[in-house]
Amino acid sequence: MTHVGTELATQPECWRRAATLAEGLRGELPEPGERTAVVGCGTSLFMARAYASLREGAGLGETDAFAASEFPARRRYDRVVALTRSGTTTEVLRLLADVRGGTRTTAITADPATPVRSAADDLVVLDFADERSVVQTRFATTALTLLRAHLGLHTDAAVTDAEKALADPLPEGVTECTQFTFLGRGWTVGLAEEGALKMREASLSWTEAYPAMEYRHGPISITTEGTATWALGPAPEGLSEQVRATGGLWVAGRLDPLAELVRIQRLALALADKRGLDPDRPRHLTRSVILPSA
Repeated sequence: MTHVGTELATQPECWRRAATLAEGLRGELPEPGERTAVVGCGTSLFMARAYASLREGAGLGETDAFAASEFPARRRYDRVVALTRSGTTTEVLRLLADVRGGTRTTAITADPATPVRSAADDLVVLDFADERSVVQTRFATTALTLLRAHLGLHTDAAVTDAEKALADPLPEGVTECTQFTFLGRGWTVGLAEEGALKMREASLSWTEAYPAMEYRHGPISITTEGTATWALGPAPEGLSEQVRATGGLWVAGRLDPLAELVRIQRLALALADKRGLDPDRPRHLTRSVILPSA
């Protein structure tokens, strides 16, 4: 089995541990009312977007998400939360250095023995969810589970659904499709974007992601026989019928949206295997992007 295949299968237990860890965190994570920015790169950016939507939607404070390289320097926040599995990503470290002394910073990482340890004011370590693989699975979902639990939005049902996502067969016909669109609403837009990224990284699939209500504003024009449209969470009324009318495959999200992402991770690996690809060695990618000093 590949590293990524082994790692994604451990997600239910990692989520349980993260939920327990969240109970003991006080000042390390944003407190109610704090104006917060959440930053990351790649997969971590999409988890940041999901968390920002959840936190603000829960009425706990204005929360924005940015790619670390695109952080608006003139905006003022009470706290910046950085998601970085490796603790070595150049853009994240540069941002933490830029805001140090003016804004409280928290880093969530899998490896504390890295430069992020001294770059952030507070450190939350998820070393039990670290990964050997380049393609992120369990660290990303475990970090988001920690943040959901801190917001009071995690339930045991999410873990049960993750177990189902690992055990149940993939949707019938989905591995025969050649193009994939993932749709979300609210916090699950970030999950849809992450699902599309996993498919590109691991299986070189042609994928897209959109807010579900935007799908009818153009993207549905590419939907036809041999394409799949997958909803993470409830879909807008009538959309499934419209997709089926094109001849495309409709996949309804039937599990907790984060567990639904686990199903997409499995699909990415299934397609990689079908195409003779090694998901542990994704094309042109490294585990962390470390840029030369300016």
